[in-house]
Amino acid sequence: MSESLPLSLIVITRDAAHELGACLASAPFAAEAVVVDSGSRDDTVAIAQRAGARVIAHDWEGYGPQKNFAVTQAQHDWVLCIDADERVSPVLEAAIRAAFAHGPPAAAGYAIARRNRFLGRWLAHGEGYPDWNVRLFDRRRARWSDDAVHENVVAQGPVARLAGDLLHESAESIEAYVAKQNRYTTLQAQALHAAGETAGAARIAFSPLVRFLRFYVVKLGFLDGVAGFAHIAIGAFASFLKYVKLRALSAGKGR
Repeated sequence: MSESLPLSLIVITRDAAHELGACLASAPFAAEAVVVDSGSRDDTVAIAQRAGARVIAHDWEGYGPQKNFAVTQAQHDWVLCIDADERVSPVLEAAIRAAFAHGPPAAAGYAIARRNRFLGRWLAHGEGYPDWNVRLFDRRRARWSDDAVHENVVAQGPVARLAGDLLHESAESIEAYVAKQNRYTTLQAQALHAAGETAGAARIAFSPLVRFLRFYVVKLGFLDGVAGFAHIAIGAFASFLKYVKLRALSAGKGR
């Protein structure tokens, strides 16, 4: 099980000193680790170097473009892209090894179930799990979208699913989490505005309600207790913010 696989681990960072060590240690099966850093002021770079990662400094371009740049720096065509606050579970490692057991996989990429930890609880329902994302892919047949936020992998070929979880164990406070939602909704509103979309009263009012009912009731988020309720409620409020900001941009008051 100690044999490395012909793939590159890709992580983009900025001020991730408290998270990066565990992230890199969770994927020892990768033949190399590439960390693309955008100006960290803490010990992120030193931690990456001590872990044996190849560190590349690159100015921030937005999530999609930054990850696409990082992928181009890999020595292998197969890449596993994870965030600094994510960990590869043992079951996921076994599934990745199985995918490479008989040579390069036939699929263009693999979707992985991302499991979120929120308010001290691993979420098992709602929008917290399973949060399927393509993270392992052949860069010759797939790439990150150029979205500034909520980027995703676009594959030209079949995408399969892997067993096991990608554990998202963020150490951020609720204050930092809400601040991140505020930043993300601003970027989303700007993208929607640039695409010519608008937000009327119905969209502002009903989008958060529909999102809450979908994840709390239909997707059984209520089974995750208080943590599930809080996670989905903040997500619904983020939908409200996104469309209010879009409305403000349309009215010429978005600045």
